[in-house]
Amino acid sequence: MFYDAIENRHGLPHDPFKSLVVPRPIGWVSTLAPDGVVNLAPYSFFNAVGDKPHYVMFSSAGVKDSQRNAEATGEFVCSIATWELRDKMNATSAGVGPEVDEFAISGLTPAPCELVAPPRVAESPVALECRYHQTVELPSSDGITSHYAMVVGKVVGVHIDERIIVDGLVDVTRLRPIARLGYMQYAVVEEVFAMKRPG
Repeated sequence: MFYDAIENRHGLPHDPFKSLVVPRPIGWVSTLAPDGVVNLAPYSFFNAVGDKPHYVMFSSAGVKDSQRNAEATGEFVCSIATWELRDKMNATSAGVGPEVDEFAISGLTPAPCELVAPPRVAESPVALECRYHQTVELPSSDGITSHYAMVVGKVVGVHIDERIIVDGLVDVTRLRPIARLGYMQYAVVEEVFAMKRPG
């Protein structure tokens, strides 16, 4: 099948796009509001976008607390959601007001960071401390309104639980990160394979 992605007339019960660009890692973004309220939210539009230095990005529909806080304070943290933390990650996706601390409602532990003020998820084996770099507005199909924005941060600090390091390498099968698929589906990394590049 083929369909025009702008008109989005695919004829299927649900938009298939999010089931095609998969799996998508989940950035569990923690921020501090200017008044000190902690915010924690998962983003499946999340990824690494560079190294030397390292950059990450997250994006969502509409301006959410994470974007607002990152822009206002210049900092955010991306913890990695794992299989063991899937239910708590899901709990933090609830649509609550900016005055609500998602660490509290999910039973997660905020842990201090080294270089930025927002806390990281103590239970997560990986956290990336970030300084806000810029927001890229993404115009909608009409070319005028903007419903999406990409928030980019420079990674300035990295936390790794030493239990997932084996022979000097991160063992992803010990990390067991979860990733978003389409619809309400997720995947977990439990098996990996290696291939050498030619040349």
